[in-house]
Amino acid sequence: MQSVAILFSSFLVIWVLHHFLKKPRSAAGDGNRPPGPVPAPVVGSLFKLGDAPHRSLADLAAKYGPVMSVRLGQVTSVVVSSAAVAKEVLQKNDQTFAGRSVVDAVRVLDHENASMVWLQPGQHWRRMRALCNACIFSAQPLDAGQGLRRRKVEELLAHVGKRALEGEGVDIGKISFVTTLNLISNTVFSGDMVDIESETAQEFKDLVSAISEGAGIPNIVDYFPILRPLDPQGIRRKMRSDFEKLHEIFNKQIEGRKTSRATPGYRRRGDFLDALLDQKENGAELTNLQMNSTLMDLFVAGSETSSDTVEWAMSELLRNPEIMAEARSELDEVIGAGKQVEESDIPRLRYLQAVVKETVRLHPAAPFLPHRAERDGEISGYAVPKHSSVIVNVWAIGRDDEVWTDPSGFIPERFLESKVDYRGQHFELIPFGAGRRICPGLPLAHRLVHLMLASLLHSFAWELPAGMWPDDLDMREKFGLTLRKSIPLVAVPLKRDNP
Repeated sequence: MQSVAILFSSFLVIWVLHHFLKKPRSAAGDGNRPPGPVPAPVVGSLFKLGDAPHRSLADLAAKYGPVMSVRLGQVTSVVVSSAAVAKEVLQKNDQTFAGRSVVDAVRVLDHENASMVWLQPGQHWRRMRALCNACIFSAQPLDAGQGLRRRKVEELLAHVGKRALEGEGVDIGKISFVTTLNLISNTVFSGDMVDIESETAQEFKDLVSAISEGAGIPNIVDYFPILRPLDPQGIRRKMRSDFEKLHEIFNKQIEGRKTSRATPGYRRRGDFLDALLDQKENGAELTNLQMNSTLMDLFVAGSETSSDTVEWAMSELLRNPEIMAEARSELDEVIGAGKQVEESDIPRLRYLQAVVKETVRLHPAAPFLPHRAERDGEISGYAVPKHSSVIVNVWAIGRDDEVWTDPSGFIPERFLESKVDYRGQHFELIPFGAGRRICPGLPLAHRLVHLMLASLLHSFAWELPAGMWPDDLDMREKFGLTLRKSIPLVAVPLKRDNP
């Protein structure tokens, strides 16, 4: 936060000139407001956030409770940090708190007005979610896509097999990202986006990571909106450049397909791009902006969250060799030697499912759910006025010591005799959210994460690079819209002897 402090000091004079004698806005009202830290003049509790806001807010919640009011600059947010209160926000009062708090970083190219992630509930938001569900995420298209996912995983294993023969380490996050990216690309465009062996793969991953990080890092403009025209940290300018790079890629696909569709005898590919081009709103075709924003939602959110989960899972397994051995033993028993893991095997892999649940409990892809009150509401008896910012701290809920025994430990066994799942009904485990804003890609992520992780474990033995021990593995996080490993995991694959 040092850079934020310097920037804030530089622009403090501007803020004082515009807001002297003016009270800061309070998202929780001045009356029956939740408890929280006493705000410092002007800055509030801004400097308490640090570089890991999910951890800082969890520490504050331990002192002030599962519903607290935190003023950050001019803006006061209600922070929710327990399963019981999250259920109240995301289920009992789902309609009231179904809005989205929009960060300044994504206010480029009108993205916030066309993206399913950032749009407020409305006709276009409902239409695009329904379209994505019908074409990609419901049971029928998912079942139809099993062959595609099998091919992409075979390509993943072939790449890892080459590295095993050469005795080289593998960047787990990168290979998982490319596999997920090309799966989405084939679903949307009927072709791969990148080659897993090419430098372009890393460049695309870096671009997606930059967008995710830019949308999540603390931005002084979000706390002092008066500074929005200045963009003092340059975050919006950088995001615009990154967005334009992706738009250029998508526009080539869109315009090329439009040309093909206008050609006599065009044969439909039946992919998601065809479905987008078939859509009309108010009698008009979807604009390129609307299509680009939807594609960004799919590629940015879809590719990084699944690959991050696989990377975190492999990191935890390498730190806990006995748990990796147990997962591999189950795979040997259920799948058998020399056989490829199939999606139909997943329900029988109870221990592997427990490993994934424990991974997303400790390392949720999205540490925060940024909601907004659509009307005046109430949380645990506290008044929450319309347009209030409501932050659900998913990371804190997953480590609540009143719910979880040894909350910081990696213990998949806790889920073996538990019915707790992450599909939005058990609020102690909500890495994909819950209610009407639950991540629509959950069904695909569930299948793909299990398939990739099981295939990597069943086909190869894994060890850390020479001279490195499990306790040496760096598990620090890099905060953003998603929670990535600060240091990418590199592991060495070894061809397994037949069990």
